[in-house]
This record gives sequence, C-alpha cells and structure tokens, in this order.
Amino acid sequence: MSTTRNTDAPDMGLFWGCFIALIATSFGFIIRALIIDAWEVGFNLSQTQKGELLGVGLWPFALSIVLFSLVIDRIGYRNAMLFGLGCHVVSAVITIMAKDYKWLYAGTFICALGNGTVEAYINPVVATLFRKDKTKWFNILHAGWPGGMVLGGLLLLLLGDSVSWQVKVGLIFIPTILYAFLLWRKKFPVHERVAAGVSYQEMLKEVGILGAFIISLMVFKEIGRILGFGDVLTWVIILIATGAFGFYTKSLGKPLFIIMLLIMVPLAITELGVDSWSADLMAGEMGKMGYSGLWVLIYTSLIMMLLRFFGGPIIHKLSPLGILAAGAAVAALGLFALSSATGGMILLAATLYGIGKTFFWPTTLGIVAEQFPKGGALTLNGVAAVGMLAAGIVGGPLLGNIQDKQVDKEVAAYDAANATQLHSTYVTAEKTGIFGSYRAVDGEKLKTAANEADKATINTIQGDAKKVALKNVALLPIFMLLCYIGLLLYFRSKGGYKPVLIGEH
Repeated sequence: MSTTRNTDAPDMGLFWGCFIALIATSFGFIIRALIIDAWEVGFNLSQTQKGELLGVGLWPFALSIVLFSLVIDRIGYRNAMLFGLGCHVVSAVITIMAKDYKWLYAGTFICALGNGTVEAYINPVVATLFRKDKTKWFNILHAGWPGGMVLGGLLLLLLGDSVSWQVKVGLIFIPTILYAFLLWRKKFPVHERVAAGVSYQEMLKEVGILGAFIISLMVFKEIGRILGFGDVLTWVIILIATGAFGFYTKSLGKPLFIIMLLIMVPLAITELGVDSWSADLMAGEMGKMGYSGLWVLIYTSLIMMLLRFFGGPIIHKLSPLGILAAGAAVAALGLFALSSATGGMILLAATLYGIGKTFFWPTTLGIVAEQFPKGGALTLNGVAAVGMLAAGIVGGPLLGNIQDKQVDKEVAAYDAANATQLHSTYVTAEKTGIFGSYRAVDGEKLKTAANEADKATINTIQGDAKKVALKNVALLPIFMLLCYIGLLLYFRSKGGYKPVLIGEH
C-alpha cells in the first residue's frame, strides 16, 4: 500500500491514477459529442433536445462536486472515488440499454454525477501533493481531459459508422477499469487546510453568502426547471439555502473569489460549450473536404494536451493571469475565424482556438487554489462547479437554441422570397426549452422528404446557422479579456501576483 504525506515526496502513482480518472470523464464527453447525431436520427431529437442532452452531460457534475466538497474531508477521498466509479459503470449500462430520450437523459445524468465526483477528489489531492507549484501541476493534471478526448476520438473514428453507438458508449470501461486498478489500494493525503488546522467554518467563509448565492442560483434553477417546481418555489429554495449559508458563515465571501466565479461562466461556455457542439458545428465544412467534424475537436484537444503538459515555463513567464488574458484574446480570434473558415483555413482557425482555450480551466483552478488555500476543496471545486453548470445549463442549450431560432428565421425568409412552403412543411410547432419557446426543423420529416432540393436548401440554412452560433460565442472571450486585464492591474497595484500559503499573511 502506498502512503502519501504532506512532508514526503509526492506519490506519483496517486497522481497518475487521478490523471486517468479524468481521462475517463472526457471519454464520456467525446463519445456523447460524436454519437449525438446517431441519437438524433434514432430518437428524432430536435437541436434543442440535443443541446439538453449535451448539457445534462455537464451540469449534474456541479451537484456531486459541490456536495462532496462540503463533506469530502470527513468521508474521505477514497469513498468519493468509489462513488464516482459506481456512477461510471451504472451510467454506461443504462445508456447502452436506453429505449427513448428519457433513458438517454438519465444515463447521461448519472455519468455527469460520476464526473463531478472524480473532480471533487482529484483537485484537492493535487493541490495538496504539489502545494507550492499548484498552477503547473493543475495544468498537467488537466491535460488528462483533452488527452482523453484525443484517445477516445481516435478510437471512435477507427470503429467507424458501421459500429453501433452502444458499442462506442462501452469504450468508457477502458479508462474506468484502469483508474480503479491504480487507485484501489492507494492511501489518499489529508488536505492542506485540514493539516493546517483551518476550521470548517473558516473554509465556508472564503465562499461566503455571495458565492453560495451564485452556486445555489445555478444549481436550483436547473433542478427546479427539470422537476417543474415553478419560479416561486425555486426562488424560495435558493434564498433558504443562501440564507442558511450566510447565517452560519457571517461572511460575504472573498471579493476576488466572487469575481473568479463570475468569469467562470463565459470561460466554460467558450471551452466546454463549444467543445460539446464542435463536431456538429464543423460537420458541414469538414464534410465538404471528406472529413468528419470530429477531427476539429481532436485536433484542438491535441494542442491543449501538449501545451498543458509542457506549459509550465510559459505560465511562470507570463503569470497565471497573464496567460489567461492572452488565451482569451487568441480564443476570440479563433472562434471568429472558425465562424467563416472554409477549406484549409479551418486548420488555422482551429489552431488559434485550441491554443486560446488551453490554459483556461486548469489555470483558473490554480489561481483559486493559490489565492484561497483556506477554502480547501470548496473554493476549488466551487469554481469548477459553476463552470460546468454554465456549460451545461447555458452553453449547450444556448448554442442549440441559437441554431434553431436562426433556422426558423431563415427558412421563413426563404419562403417569403421564393414563394415556397418549407417552413410549414418542415419546421415543427412551438416547443419550450430553457430559453423559452422556439421552433425547430423536424429531422424525421426532412430525412424522408422526397424533394431533394428542399433537403439541400434546409441543410444549407442549418450550416449557416452553425456559423452564426460560433460568431456569437466569440464575444464571450472578449469579455473575459477585459476582466483579466482588470485583475492584472489590481495585482500590479498590490506589488504583483503571489501565491498565498496557509499561515502566511
């Protein structure tokens, strides 16, 4: 049995087990991104329903990561690992056996719970193992996410279209069995907050009532929508949860932490929201060259993996906030370029986008871990929770909704200009989603349409709508850039960015 103590050399076997556990979470992500079109055909899904499935693969992550962060130091990292392992196995079985949209939703939901549990323990473990170089090692750890997408994506492409989507879902068992083997007998460390004697209440004070409100708002809004609570009951639950947290902590929360929580919303949509739709959004242009749109996601993930592994010197040279600012600028350029790129220019645009988003997630975790060590697992995982909530609740459905509304508008305009009736024939009656009512193309009607000209026209309009979605999302990293510039100026006024160690003032 391996032992790990704060005063000993880091247990690299434990680190690599955490790394492969993160690979398992991204396997589920890439599998879902690739087979979503097969689900669309098999279950006659609208674009917004596809977005909801992509979204539920993300937002329940926040439920488990927040709940486990509140108790993980008491129940132990090992128990969290076992729960996450169980979720990965059960979710794969349910999804493989799914007969309708509800079962797909349930299986994806459970998988996301497992993913959140994985990140709930791997983040504080790595923060404790490498407490004096957190940002560097968070980037190396989170190279596992794009690494899993590269490996999983290549396996999916090798299997090809002739292999059923059920078999492809089963691929998640490969990294799941491996991380179970590596971590099963490991002894996990005590978090630096616990070792330093920082109380549970002090940990909660770092988040404060403002942080609790942001997290509760996003969690219970989505739960209320799904369970049909209604706005009044949902807001009552949010205010009760926030009020109880505030009464106990008697703290507003650290201002910098609140800012990092808010920035995490556009950050997560820029990275994970676009990644969820990447293969679908680029399918048209890549298809013209005879390639799958998945290659764009695999390519940008490969860039992320390599840069995260070897980006330590870059981070030290630019500082964590400097590299986030530079990444936001490059990501914005990349998304604008992708929205209009054709042919070989897609490679250049994807390169810009891949480089830009590389350091977003792990560097933000590194900053939070370095600036709020007393916050323990809660501040660290609270930021990750808000990110996944934003990507799941807002990002995935938003990109789908932009497309549905754009197609609805353009098909109606085409009818008016050409005296056709495509809209009344192929666009469904009003549906309701998280962004209100919308109309979507009926995929089943379009698939069985006898008029090939009608199909071609609507497919062209749908392709243009995907580009509009990318162009809209490109505004988010521009907002992030302005925020990071403000934080850089703030730290400069304080003498520069410096990590905080527990016990130091």
